[in-house]
Amino acid sequence: MSKPKAKAAQTHQTGIYKSDSVRDVAESLGIANLSETVASSLASDVEYRIHQVIEEASRFMRHARRTTITTLDIDQALRVLNIEPLYGHNPHNPPVFRRALPFPNTANVGLVYFVDDEEIDFDRVLREEKITLPKGVSWTAHWLAVEGVQPLIPENPPAIPKDVDQEITKSPPQANGAFPLTPPSESRSTVKKQQQQQQQLVKQVLSRELQLYYTRLTASLLPPTADSTKRTAALASLRNDAGLQALLPYLIRWVGEGVVTALKEGAQTEADGRSLEVLLDVVSAILENNALFIEPYLHQLLPAILSTLLHSTLPPSHATHLRTSAAQTLSRLLTQHSTTYPSLSPRIMKTLLVALISSEKSKGTREGAIRGLVGIGKEAVRKGLVEGGGVKVVGSECTPGETGPLVDSVMTALHVLHPASDMPESLDTTDDGDAVTMGQLQDVLGNFFAEKLYGDKAWASGILGSIKQQS
Repeated sequence: MSKPKAKAAQTHQTGIYKSDSVRDVAESLGIANLSETVASSLASDVEYRIHQVIEEASRFMRHARRTTITTLDIDQALRVLNIEPLYGHNPHNPPVFRRALPFPNTANVGLVYFVDDEEIDFDRVLREEKITLPKGVSWTAHWLAVEGVQPLIPENPPAIPKDVDQEITKSPPQANGAFPLTPPSESRSTVKKQQQQQQQLVKQVLSRELQLYYTRLTASLLPPTADSTKRTAALASLRNDAGLQALLPYLIRWVGEGVVTALKEGAQTEADGRSLEVLLDVVSAILENNALFIEPYLHQLLPAILSTLLHSTLPPSHATHLRTSAAQTLSRLLTQHSTTYPSLSPRIMKTLLVALISSEKSKGTREGAIRGLVGIGKEAVRKGLVEGGGVKVVGSECTPGETGPLVDSVMTALHVLHPASDMPESLDTTDDGDAVTMGQLQDVLGNFFAEKLYGDKAWASGILGSIKQQS
């Protein structure tokens, strides 16, 4: 019977990563007496993981058409393997390893590599010229405008002097399509030079097509003619075209100058009335165009609208229509932009209230103020006519039985407070309740307009109820 052969002793062979490295790491973590079997197994697993990472990194290297693996490839490979990447290594400045010279006493250690650090000569650094580093990029917030007024702070451009501003307003657009800008100066030669520079700048901003469009558009609108085909087409273009943003400041300036020209003389003619109607249609078309950003130009639009609305002497045949159109345009403007500028509606209401109750104002101005309040809404009518006393002021200036646009505008405002009944029933002076209602109407509306409501009991009660409910 033969003896069984003795089993050969198992030997753990490791590759590049030695078990001694594992044992050194274990000792640094406080694990002493690590067996050779465990150290060899861990070394084999570490070597397998290293091969796995290098294999993934080599794929990124080949896809990048490179022949050298960088630290970026290693980071991408670690992310693919769901391992947190190594931080602090820049692929554009890879470290340089140098091989250390062998030591005589430790010849069996093998090759040792180390990172070659750059040696800095302090004498050379101190002798070189010092370069001041620029400040880092930063940002800060400041007010461009507060309630339409530009603050005088270093971040904002300086304000334009008033005399220069007047010169800008007086300079009309030229016939060849160029639009001169501000030419402030003291000498005539400097004025011409700056005008040429500004015209060149504007020509760079406005294309030749836009300049031709502006010329033909304004020529089609003014002066108004009997043939309205071109005017209708021009207004339709203003309502729908989306490429007019660059022309918007020039169009608004043209509207303002047209309103000033039509209103500056004492007695307005029929031609002036038709021109104002066209200009109000232009403003309405600009507001209806959703592609235009008009918020920066509201302070230029409002004077043209309010001047037409509150002017004392408009052409008689156009006065009511002009004031109604201006009130509707003002209402649309406030509806679109009062949420962006919460103080806009109160400021407009204050302007209209001053025009309504001031003692020196004409009937035309008061009519325009009332129609403006009607356009703003029911609350504006209540505050202006009732709380502000506007209806009493108008009634005190009217003679008994008087009719006209001013009285009609007040009656329209009262319809806004509460609609009239379909089947009116007159107030009875002998009835105690109706007598109380009459007295309240006289206290709220004054005698003139209270008498006009005596014939509709339901309407009078509704107006009083609406006033009490709001107050």
